Amino acid sequence: MLKPFFSCVALFCALTAFAQLPQSNIYLFNMRQVSDSLFEFTQPRYLTAFNPTGYNNQPSFFNNDELYISSQLPSMQQPELYLLNLKDETKLRVTETQEGEFSPMRMPDFYNFSAIRQEYINRDTVIRLWQFPLDRLTNGKPVFKYLQGIGYYCWLNSKEVAVFVIDNPSYLALTNVDSDDLIPLATDVGRCIKKLPNGNLSFVQRNEAGLWQIMELSLYRRGNYQPQPIITALPGTEDFAVLPDGSYIMGKGSKLYKFNRFRDEDWIEIADMRYYNITNISRIAISPDMKIAIVAD
Repeated sequence: MLKPFFSCVALFCALTAFAQLPQSNIYLFNMRQVSDSLFEFTQPRYLTAFNPTGYNNQPSFFNNDELYISSQLPSMQQPELYLLNLKDETKLRVTETQEGEFSPMRMPDFYNFSAIRQEYINRDTVIRLWQFPLDRLTNGKPVFKYLQGIGYYCWLNSKEVAVFVIDNPSYLALTNVDSDDLIPLATDVGRCIKKLPNGNLSFVQRNEAGLWQIMELSLYRRGNYQPQPIITALPGTEDFAVLPDGSYIMGKGSKLYKFNRFRDEDWIEIADMRYYNITNISRIAISPDMKIAIVAD
């Protein structure tokens, strides 16, 4: 049985009261790798009982005990960022603005965090990458002076960021906080961008058959970026997480799968969450001590 994290809010609230972003919830498990293909999932918790019919998404572990998420309650016009303290079982609303905030991520300097902010300037919608101090003593500032249209991103180090640029077509690019210059890396890419334990960049890209492929790109070959295909993503999915040993984790339906390029020939099923009424898994995030946060409808 799932343990409610913050409250026992009833789940029978009418969905008609929610007319913003799609409904989603977040669940937490302790995950332990017993062997190459055997995993244990224990201590299940339901993290978003405070917003059961709203939008709860884009979990990001800042450390083993602090999980940041983007949530939009039915009463909100835009999503805001929340800090869930997994040790104390408390929540804290981090932002309270007229804009919407998405995709929180701790910055490599450890004193700041970043998020995508959707701003409305006159009749225009502006999407920018912002940074905020972890102590929340200021209201933050844009990471780039002019660069806009960043939909998703991944910090590579304190200066460089891999960004998904919304354009026609959208593309993956490398940029530096000291400039607004963009170095295109790949086109026809998806929203999931991860830094691998070996320092390389991983992302999803459509192949000629229209299927998502997980790609790996070495950032050490400056000026000669050649992404290499790793494996075709599970059908209908594009989000993945990465374990410390470099294994990929993906969710499809109620199941979780694992793939290690050096040991596995294909995706291996490692869990089925139907017992917890978890279906249609989308995003997942994994903490340094192997907690797993699962986003599902």
